[in-house]
Amino acid sequence: MDDHRDRIAAFHQLHTAGCFVMPNPWDVGTARALERLGFPALATTSAGAAWTLGRTDNELTLEQALEHLRAIAGAVTVPVNADFQGGFAVEPDQVAENVKLAAATGVAGLSIEDSSGDEADPLYDFDLAVERVRAARQAVDETGTDVLLTGRSEGFVCGRPDIDETIRRLQAYAEAGADCLYAPRIESAEHVTAIIGAVAPKPVNLLINAPFISVAEAARLGVRRISVGGTLARVAWGGVLEAAKELVEAGTVSRFVDLPNVDALFEADDA
Repeated sequence: MDDHRDRIAAFHQLHTAGCFVMPNPWDVGTARALERLGFPALATTSAGAAWTLGRTDNELTLEQALEHLRAIAGAVTVPVNADFQGGFAVEPDQVAENVKLAAATGVAGLSIEDSSGDEADPLYDFDLAVERVRAARQAVDETGTDVLLTGRSEGFVCGRPDIDETIRRLQAYAEAGADCLYAPRIESAEHVTAIIGAVAPKPVNLLINAPFISVAEAARLGVRRISVGGTLARVAWGGVLEAAKELVEAGTVSRFVDLPNVDALFEADDA
C-alpha cells in the first residue's frame, strides 16, 4: 500500500465499521516501530513533534509541521492522519491554502481545531470556526485527494468544558463537511455516547490519554477511532527523565534493566 490514493482509500475504509486504534508517533523511528506492531493507521502529534525540537506544543512553524508530516508519511506504508492544529492560520482562506499544502505531504487525513490560543477567549467564534472547517473541506475537494477531514472542538482542552456547546460545534463541523468528529479530553461515557449520537452516522475519534476507558469499552459505546495524542511521547520522556534524574542525583542506574532491543525493530530495514 505505497500509493497515496490507496492509503487515503484504506483510511476511509477504516472509518466505515468497527473501531480501530491509531497511535501517535513523534518521529520516523517511532512511526516505523508502531507500524511493525500492527496498527492499521498512525497519527502525528503536534506536541510530540515540538518536543523533539525542544519546543512546546503549538510552537512549530507551518514549514516545520509540513516537513514533519512528509517525514512520517514517507516512513511508513499505513495511512497517516495529520494533527494539523488550527491550520496555522486564523482566516478561512488561509486555512484553505495551508490545508492544500498538508494534503500534498502524503497524509491520508488531517484535522482542524477551533482553539484560538487566546487565554481570554480560547475558542474561535462559532461562525468563524464553522467557516474554517468549511474552507478546509473545499480545499480538500479542490486537491482531488479525498484526504479525510476531521473537525475538532477543543473546549475540554482549553478550559471551556461545556458538552452542549461542544456538541453544537461538532454538529456544525459535520454539516460543514468534516468526515470525522473529535473532542479531545472527553472522559465520561455519557459524553462520549452523547457526541456519537449527535453526529451520527459520521464517525467519532476518542482521545485516550488516561486509563478512564479501555479500547473494548470505547468500541461498545460506538467509538470508531481511538488516538492517544502526545501520551506515548510523554511516556517515553518520563522514562528518560526519571533515569537521567537518578543518574545525576544518585549516580545509580537502577532503571537500566529489561530494556528493549531497539535494533531488532529495524533489522529488516538494514537487510
